[in-house]
Amino acid sequence: MSDADTLFRLSSLNTAYASCIDADRLEEWPGFFVERCLYKITSADNHKRGYAAGIVYADSRAMLEDRVSALRNANIYERHSYRHIVGMPSLISSADEIAGETPFVVIRTMRDGRMDLFATGVYLDRVREEDGKLRFIERLVICDSQRFDTLLAIPL
Repeated sequence: MSDADTLFRLSSLNTAYASCIDADRLEEWPGFFVERCLYKITSADNHKRGYAAGIVYADSRAMLEDRVSALRNANIYERHSYRHIVGMPSLISSADEIAGETPFVVIRTMRDGRMDLFATGVYLDRVREEDGKLRFIERLVICDSQRFDTLLAIPL
């Protein structure tokens, strides 16, 4: 497969991922990941320092499913929605795994209509093909700001 094909597939994966979250189809979100995966949200500074912990940390698809279940059934938070603007990924490698880096912006809309620039940063991804689809082995959500809103409920 050519780099152009790989780049197109990675870009399509990012588009589908963002659309899933933005359309509140969160039950589908864990399906973007392999069974043994890593999903972490952290700041650029913490990532640069090599800190393992994240604001959100899940190391399996089951943990992602639990997060969605908690959002739907247990957590109490003000309802809101996201709109992702996802840039063109940069292909870092494309051997057995695809490694990519993709910039993102997330705008949050509250129920009253107020909109805020919620998060900016970069996705650092490791991806592989599984059952004919690209899935994330690892998605590190590296946010530009060290300040995190307490209303970080929905995945980025």
